[in-house]
Parts: sequence; structure tokens; C-alpha cells
Amino acid sequence: MPASRLLIPVLALSLAASAVHAQPLDGRVPPESAVAMKSSFAPIVRRTAPAVVNISAKRMVRQQTDPFWQLFGLGVPQNRVAQSLGSGVIVRPDGIVVTNNHVVEGGQEITVALNDRREFPARILLADPRTDLAILKIDVGAERLPTLRLDETSDTQVGDLVLAIGDPFGVGQTVTNGIVSALNRTTDPSGEAGSAYIQTDAAINPGNSGGALVDMDGELIGVNSFILSRSGTSSGVGFAIPAAVVRRVVDTAVGGGQRVVRPWFGARTQSVTSEMARSLGLALPQGAMVADLWPGGAAARAGLRQGDVVLQADGQRIVDAPALSYLVNTHKPGDTIPLLVRRANGRDEALTLRAEPPPATPPRDERTLSGRNPFDSATVVNLSPAVATELGIDAFTGPGVLVTGIGGGLARGAGLRPGDIVREVNGQKIGAVRDLAAALSQASPVWRITLERNGQTITGTFRS
Repeated sequence: MPASRLLIPVLALSLAASAVHAQPLDGRVPPESAVAMKSSFAPIVRRTAPAVVNISAKRMVRQQTDPFWQLFGLGVPQNRVAQSLGSGVIVRPDGIVVTNNHVVEGGQEITVALNDRREFPARILLADPRTDLAILKIDVGAERLPTLRLDETSDTQVGDLVLAIGDPFGVGQTVTNGIVSALNRTTDPSGEAGSAYIQTDAAINPGNSGGALVDMDGELIGVNSFILSRSGTSSGVGFAIPAAVVRRVVDTAVGGGQRVVRPWFGARTQSVTSEMARSLGLALPQGAMVADLWPGGAAARAGLRQGDVVLQADGQRIVDAPALSYLVNTHKPGDTIPLLVRRANGRDEALTLRAEPPPATPPRDERTLSGRNPFDSATVVNLSPAVATELGIDAFTGPGVLVTGIGGGLARGAGLRPGDIVREVNGQKIGAVRDLAAALSQASPVWRITLERNGQTITGTFRS
């Protein structure tokens, strides 16, 4: 079932008409509203809605004409302005706004419209495609804007009431309610991507992207990101990026960082199955089993071994492999993370993992190749854990040479694709970009190339 990004083209912004005084929010429901909350969400909405904004991004796109007219030389591609709509959340009173990266990606002109109808041009401080978050800045002078406090604690539970606030379909600010349907949901069962979402049944539709998911304390527990739907509209299966992840990206942007440096566990893990649990003497099929270790990586230095099962991290129970990856990703490099591990002999042992960025070995050595060979115009890079983490792929597929881009040369005609890993050229093993460059420097009328693509090995023969 495809994941529908909540992004739609619009012609104009439509915002809520009521003006709200710009007062910072402390994220708590006033005591006098406790009774009212039993029959209405109005008290919490009044305090949270002013911090949710509308975001419009304009981008120039190249519009192709009908191929029929191009046959007669009459079709000239035209540039047109496309406009997209999404939502955002003010998280700092000086004008720091969080939204989804896909809302503003490629935008040349970004406008943030506040709840009181005022509009401000925005600039992107940091875009992080991997988490699908972007941090914007608007200039409000000395004014202090209303904000939502990030709830980074782990006390959110399945069944908790939540509100989703955003601008679906461009109709204006809208509030929907529901519950937390699940925690630590992932679109990558291996857990390598490190993304674990809050799932909610609160109605989320196109235009809600980047909006707020708030709890009954008026705190931001997540940023709405995407839905699963056959129709493209809400089916009650929506996903929000947890506040702990949002905080890491916000802190990086405010601190002047150009990219988010994430810790890397240094091991490939898999979720514990019922059969594995029985063999290990576990009462429940929970935890993350270490399937492979990167030599000299963080997990190996912490004392983990192949076959160990991580049961707890930071004092939190680890349900599966994605949950462990997510928890490690919420830390900063240099943090220490206490672990509880079940050894293969059935004994439990406490270990300490030092969070650190993935190693950039071998060196990146990114370059675009040329010449009379199938890699002409292809951009390649050495595949290291750092590169793999940056691109969201499995680091344990390396070492090797990764194709990251294809230009207009012979590489396109040869069928190369970004994501291909080069393994052999004319019988020579390829372990680094320098190996590939050396192999291609030898003129040959025939090129026999072996690639790894989506886990499958492909061998092809090409003539120059």
C-alpha cells in the first residue's frame, strides 16, 4: 500500500479568521479547564492553535508540451510556477518553525502565514530529507511568537487522546481528534533507517504535512508527516515524526549545523521472533538480536557479540530492532547509552554503548566518470557507513562503489541506476573508486560489469 505524502497544489491560502494574541504557551491545560476538557477540546485548542502555521512554497517547474507538436518543431517547453501547501509548528518564540521537508523541497519562495493572517517570508535553516523535516526561520523582530513545547519524554502511550492541527486541502486551520494507535511504527522492517513513527487515527489529509500532533497537556508529541491510503485521503492510518527526533533536528539547525549527525549502532540487528525467544529462554518475543557487527564500531567496542539480544536501552524496553535504532538515533554523538543484553548462554549482562557517528572509512572520494565506457557521466562514491547512513541504505552492503547519479552520457544508455553497487569490471574486483577508475582506464571493446541492485547480482556485457 503506497504512503501518500500530504502535499497538494493550491492557488491561494485560506486561513482561520479569528485573531489570537501572540502569547507563549507553557504547554499545560489551565486547572480551571479540567472539567471543560471532559466535554470539549476547546481549552486545549485555544492554547495550541496559535502556534500552528500555514506554509506555502512556490517553485519553478519545466512543463513539457505535447510530443505531437514537438515532431513539427512547434512544441517549446514552458516554465510555470507551481505552488504547494502544508503546515508548520512554531517551536521557538523568535520565529523558528518546523515543517516537513517535502513541503518546502525545491521551493524558491516560501511564505509562512500565522494564525492571525500575517504573512512572513521564510528561509530554510536546515533540510533533512531522511527524517523529512525542515527548519525554517521567519523575521519577527523583537516580537515573541506563540510556541508549542516539544514533549520528548517517553510517557506517550497507545490509547492516549491526541489532536492533529493543520490546514488540510487549503480550507483553513482545522483540528481533528483521535488516539495514539501505535508507537515505534516503521516503514523499514530491518530498522536500518532508524525511523519510528507515532501512528494515529486522527484524520490527517493533504495539507496537514508539517502540522502538529498534540497531547492533552498541550505539548507537541509529533509532526504529522504521511498517511497510508488507497484514495489519497485519510483512512485513519496517519504517521507523525516523534518530538525527540524533531528536537535533534531543531537543535542542529539553531546551532548552525548544515546536516544532522546521527549516532550509528555499528551492528545489523533483527527483531526477535517467537522461535528465537524460545531458544534464548525469553518469556516474550521482544528485543533486537545482533546479526552482524562492524569491526571496530560502537557496538563492538561496547562488548556486544553476534547473537546477543538487546533487551533494554536507556532503561527502556526494546520491543524490536526498529525501536533500538530509533532510540540510538535520538542521542547525540558522545552520549553514553546503558544496555541490558541477553547473552547466547542465557545470562543477562549490562553494557555501555558510546554513541558516535558512523565511520567515514574508506574516504568518500566522490567523482563523475567519463570516457568511452558504460560509466561515462555516472557519479560514484566509496560506500562507507557514513555514506550509507546519509543515504539511508544498509551499511553492511559495503565496502564497494555506489552509483549516486547518472548524467546524459553513455551510463544512461547502459542502464545504470543510482543505488547500484559496482562489484566487478572485466573480471577485476572493485572495492573502491580508485579501483573502478583504474579498470576503466584500460581501453576495451567489450565491458563485462557485475552490479548489485536491490540485493540481487546482475551481470551485463556492453560494447564501446
